[in-house]
Amino acid sequence: MRPRVLVVDDEIGVRRALERGLTAEGMDVVCAADGPNGLKAALTGSFDVVLLDIMLPGLSGYRVLQHMRAEHVETPVLLVSAKDGEVDQADGLDLGADGYLVKPFSFMVLVAQVRAVLRRGASTEAAAVQLKVGELVIDRAGREVRWAGEPVALSPREFAVLEVLVSRAGAVVTKDELLRTVWGDELAATRNAVEVYVGYLRRKLDAVGAGDVVRTIRGHGYMASSPELDAALRR
Repeated sequence: MRPRVLVVDDEIGVRRALERGLTAEGMDVVCAADGPNGLKAALTGSFDVVLLDIMLPGLSGYRVLQHMRAEHVETPVLLVSAKDGEVDQADGLDLGADGYLVKPFSFMVLVAQVRAVLRRGASTEAAAVQLKVGELVIDRAGREVRWAGEPVALSPREFAVLEVLVSRAGAVVTKDELLRTVWGDELAATRNAVEVYVGYLRRKLDAVGAGDVVRTIRGHGYMASSPELDAALRR
């Protein structure tokens, strides 16, 4: 699947420009306009890299990064700022940033840095061990799912479907994408199999009160989200 980038910036022009440019570079881009909403999105653990402005309303980029690392979210973060002082850059790197870009920056340099942290993430297997959407938590290492702290028993295939959806939290995943990712080959199963397993998954989530997490987006596919994440990613 395409690399997933979270852009957190309060300037709508910057968000739109980065969304257009990074999408053209083969990435899926999600945007948030302030610190609190950027943090809500980042804490899902469902992004491959975060582009994080430092001067944000509500919560600075430094504090967003600090909260991420305190919650053991190890998603690579590139800080973006108009401040070019050595102290500012050192502060960001000390908090756990993976890079620092000074505005105005070259888009080519930004893409190169994004690709560099994506390569490092792939080589060090830095994928999030835990994914979160609302009260739903997926422990990838233990292959366990919990809702509000209580275990949810899923079959291996149901777990795989849920993992893919939550790893793209807030975005639509098509049936074909699920076929490729979960079954390994679009010819190994049919779209009907996807519908069947999403149905199985929904029934088990419904039984524990998590029925609203997985949604059908008619004509497009499925999406995992929560009211809080919906609000955070609203433009």
